[in-house]
Amino acid sequence: MTFMVWSTRRFAGIVAALGATVLVASCASQSSGTGHDGTAGTHAAHGTQFSAPPLRAGEHFVNLAMPKPYTPRAPNGGTDEYRCFLIDPKLTSEEFLTGSQFLPQNVDIVHHAIFFRIGPAGANMARKIDADTPGEGWTCFGGSGVSDAAWVAGWAPGVSETLLAPGLGYSMPAGSLVVMQVHYNLLATGGKGSGADQSGIRLRLTTDQTNRTALQTKLLPAPVELPCTPGESGPLCERTAAVADVTHRFGDAAAETVNRLNKGCNGGKPPVAGTTQRCEHPVSQAATIHAVAGHMHLLGRSIKIELNPDAAGAQILLDLPSYNFDDQAIRPLAKPVTVKVGDRLRVTCTHDAGLRQLVPQLRTLQPRYVVWGDGTSDEMCLGLVIWAPTA
Repeated sequence: MTFMVWSTRRFAGIVAALGATVLVASCASQSSGTGHDGTAGTHAAHGTQFSAPPLRAGEHFVNLAMPKPYTPRAPNGGTDEYRCFLIDPKLTSEEFLTGSQFLPQNVDIVHHAIFFRIGPAGANMARKIDADTPGEGWTCFGGSGVSDAAWVAGWAPGVSETLLAPGLGYSMPAGSLVVMQVHYNLLATGGKGSGADQSGIRLRLTTDQTNRTALQTKLLPAPVELPCTPGESGPLCERTAAVADVTHRFGDAAAETVNRLNKGCNGGKPPVAGTTQRCEHPVSQAATIHAVAGHMHLLGRSIKIELNPDAAGAQILLDLPSYNFDDQAIRPLAKPVTVKVGDRLRVTCTHDAGLRQLVPQLRTLQPRYVVWGDGTSDEMCLGLVIWAPTA
């Protein structure tokens, strides 16, 4: 069953993350966190030892940061907050984004960050949302909250600078704004803040438009329907209660996502609980794929992205049989792959509820039937395909 067309804006806030820009090369950062054996770390903090290649011909850096420090507060009894902050790169002419490096200031609570370009047409809407919301920024589970938003950069464990290959870039028209969406994970602090944060980003920009190829990111979500293990019990082990809990923490859109994923990927059949879930997505435009990535949370075991599975000429674009939460860098393909309308992309994820007893952050939480959710204690199954449309 092929999957319906999904809004990139709704799933952009997921990512998660993800080294979430369309890179063709990335430089690894030193990250800290627990492995699946639970022997070290907590996933609460990520390393800040960054190294970046020097500027290439025609490039320059622009450093941006949140206007003021912000102290996160997870709403509705949860342990996660997604907060969007509006920042202005003050572009007076069109430039191209060729690289980005997120600069997390309070690494104890920053889970991931995604950056959206807001074009001149959407700038007034973004400013109004910001002005109408008390305090710094606005709550933004599931996306930026601005209609004219394009995903142009991001950060997750395992990524320092995202560097695009020569000739690739994102268009940044004059007058564009940037929305910085930060996912704060407060599990390590019992749902309470751990001080303020004033993170930022360093953009690598160029005015050179010669032979520049514009990239896009296609998101490939699949449902998560992970039951409690046979040795676990509790009220949240019942699916209806678990979905209600996600809805309480993140709003009605969270339940809509759970339902639409099942409807779109399972042909309208009732959800089937299991450790492995998949979804097929039709290719709607001819394109050249340059890189891929996969995103899950702390219960993820493996993730795979396939092109035209079970057909002649099938290709495996991504295969992570031992998923590592602290290594989510985007993987460039050894050779770009062309796709055409009618091709199929399949994402497959395997999760393991038994990891709850191994990951320090999850050991003290109630056992639960896990569905798709924005929180670190929830789960996701998300493939990313980074491509350049050719028609």
